[in-house]
Amino acid sequence: MPQERSDKRRRADGATAPAPVQHERRYGNKNAAMPAAASEQPSREFGQARRSPGDSPASAKPHAKVPRAKKLALRAPNQNVVDRSQRLRETRVDLDDIEPIRLQKALAASGVGSRREMEEWIEAGFVTVNGKRASIGDKVGPRDRVVVKGDNIKLKWADRLPRVIMYHKQEGEIVTRDDPEGRVTVFDRLPQAKSSRWVAIGRLDVNTSGLLLITTSGELANRMMHPSFEFDREYSVRVLGELTREQMTEMTKGVELEDGPAVFQRVSEKGGAEDGANRWYNVVIREGRNREVRRMFEHFGLTVSRLIRVRFGNIGLPPRLKRGQYYELNEAEVAAVMKWAGLSATGQELPARGGKRAR
Repeated sequence: MPQERSDKRRRADGATAPAPVQHERRYGNKNAAMPAAASEQPSREFGQARRSPGDSPASAKPHAKVPRAKKLALRAPNQNVVDRSQRLRETRVDLDDIEPIRLQKALAASGVGSRREMEEWIEAGFVTVNGKRASIGDKVGPRDRVVVKGDNIKLKWADRLPRVIMYHKQEGEIVTRDDPEGRVTVFDRLPQAKSSRWVAIGRLDVNTSGLLLITTSGELANRMMHPSFEFDREYSVRVLGELTREQMTEMTKGVELEDGPAVFQRVSEKGGAEDGANRWYNVVIREGRNREVRRMFEHFGLTVSRLIRVRFGNIGLPPRLKRGQYYELNEAEVAAVMKWAGLSATGQELPARGGKRAR
C-alpha cells in the first residue's frame, strides 16, 4: 500500500480503521473502502481473525432491455490525486517486457470466447500461431501472430492498469454472463468494457445482495478468489431467531457441513428490535463455497432472510453506494489495490516481503 500519512493528518481525518481498509480515503473517495458497520461497535464478538461458459445457449429466453446501473457521483478528488491518476492512466509497459502466457488464456482475455471454448477450438485445429497449428499448452507473446478460424486476432495485453468496479448487487440478479432462463445478470447492468472483458471477483447467489467487485484483470480476480490467499469476506446477516453464545462460539471453532468443515473467523451480534423475531449478525468467512453462510445458520435451525456482503478483502461497501449503483475506482485506488494484492500494475506477482505472502 502507499506510504502512510502522517499521524497529524490521520488524526485530522479521524482514521481509526486499519490502513488497508482506508486506501480509497487517501485517494479522494471519502465514502469507499469502509465496511458498512465500521462505525458500529458490536455488542458481542466471538473468535479472532486468523492471519464463460461458452456461447449463449440458443434456447436462452430473451428478457426486456435492462436499464444500466447508475454511477455513484462523488466530489472530485484533490489535485494531487488527479495528477497521479493521470500519470498512471498514461503509463504503458513495453510489450517486450511482457512474458508469454497460455494461448487459451490470451484468447479469452482478448474477448474471443471463454477459456474452455478456446481449448476446444485449439484441440479442433481452428487456431494457428505464426502459421503453425496450435496445441494445448502453447504460449504466445505480443509479437506472435494468432489466427482463429481464418481471422487474424489482435490479442490484447495487460500493458496498463486494469479497471475495477464496486457494484452494489441487487437481489434477483445473477452473476454470470449467459443465463438459459433469461434472467437479469450483473453484466447486463454494468457499462461496457470496450477494450477488455469484465471478470467478477467471486460470486453472490441470486438472493444475496451487496458488494460485488468486477475487474478487467483476470490475475487480480484469481488472486482474490484463490483459497490460499484467504481474503476475508464479511456479510451482514438477518435471521429469524437468535443464536446462543454457545452456538456463536461453535461457529468460530468449525461446523461440519455436507461438503466439509466450515468456520467463521468472527461472529458479531448487531442486534434487532427487542420485540421482533429477526436478529442481525456480522460474520467473516474466508471461503466462497456455495451458500456457505446460509448453510452455517441452517445447521443451527435458523433461516437467513437477508444476506448482504459488506466487505471483500480490504474493500468495503461504501454507505453511499445504493443498491443498483456502481463506483469505478480511479487509477490511484486501483494501483493501491493491485499492490495490496501483491501484484504489479499489469498483474505480475510482486516479490514477497519478509518471506510473507500479501493478503
